[in-house]
Amino acid sequence: MKKVFCFGELLLRFSPNLQKAWIHEHNMPVFVGGAELNVAKALANWQVPVKYCTAVPDNYISKEILESLQDEGINTQHVLLSGERIGTYTLPMGADLKNAGVIYDRAYSSFSFLKKGMIDWEKVLEGYDWFHFTAISPALNTNIVEVCDEALQFATKKGMTISVDLNYRAKLWQYGKKPVEVMPLLVKYCDLVMGNVWSAHQLLGTKLNPALNENCEKDFYIQQSKLVSEEIMETYPNCKMVANTYRFSEGDAVRYYATLTNKTEHVVCNEHFTQTVVDKVGSGDCFMAGLIYGLIQPTHNAQQVINFAASAAFGKLQEVGDYTKQSISLIQSRY
Repeated sequence: MKKVFCFGELLLRFSPNLQKAWIHEHNMPVFVGGAELNVAKALANWQVPVKYCTAVPDNYISKEILESLQDEGINTQHVLLSGERIGTYTLPMGADLKNAGVIYDRAYSSFSFLKKGMIDWEKVLEGYDWFHFTAISPALNTNIVEVCDEALQFATKKGMTISVDLNYRAKLWQYGKKPVEVMPLLVKYCDLVMGNVWSAHQLLGTKLNPALNENCEKDFYIQQSKLVSEEIMETYPNCKMVANTYRFSEGDAVRYYATLTNKTEHVVCNEHFTQTVVDKVGSGDCFMAGLIYGLIQPTHNAQQVINFAASAAFGKLQEVGDYTKQSISLIQSRY
């Protein structure tokens, strides 16, 4: 089976129950996560060999976290012990990361101080077939952009499949560069791009139909995802496949579906709907993990890949925490 390498910042999520409950109860749940780590955890849960690389300080908190990841089957041997702190963010339970209520506290984190040349990519990538990162890392500072570019060059030389999740976090892009000035330079290395028509516009400058809004018909969204996917593949010749997700909230309910486009096909999964959501964090990461899992299966076609990824992401909405613990059989039972 192919081996997957994930690179990005490990984060601690504080999830207070509001209306002062967290104060009166002297209690606030803390979750270990980060977009790339959530992908690694899902893949390890599905018995995919996976390595995770990040930077954390050399203290007992980091060591306990790394031991727990190793217990889950994730290779952490090349996590860099450096710097002074782990980045955090605060988000009330059940809220959405896209919501303006997220509070980031990531300045001066160990990961943010990484610089080109600090990681021996030739060594850490040896024996791995797939490299995954997200647009969250390049949003931090120019040094991390250089680190990502360095890693992608090595991954390309090694013939690795490269995937990127176009996570757009407006609050993070604060160092004077616009996303469209940065992300195209990294996406040019990628074989698989995942996101949606809005994040692609924000990060890559793709065309955005002015008629797009949250009240459009499903067929229109699907058509737009095809057009944007084709634009991405034409602009970035290395890109062979683009996935787009659509998650619409209707009060407490959520409607979810996704598309996958390659050079010859444009496939759509069945639509999923739920009246209630437990935790929205990590759903997109679970989708990304589902894509990778499906694509490394030698017998899965494009339809099976998008069905698995969408079902996994939808199921994550009913799980507390940043990553999924769903079994493969449970995911497959939804389609």
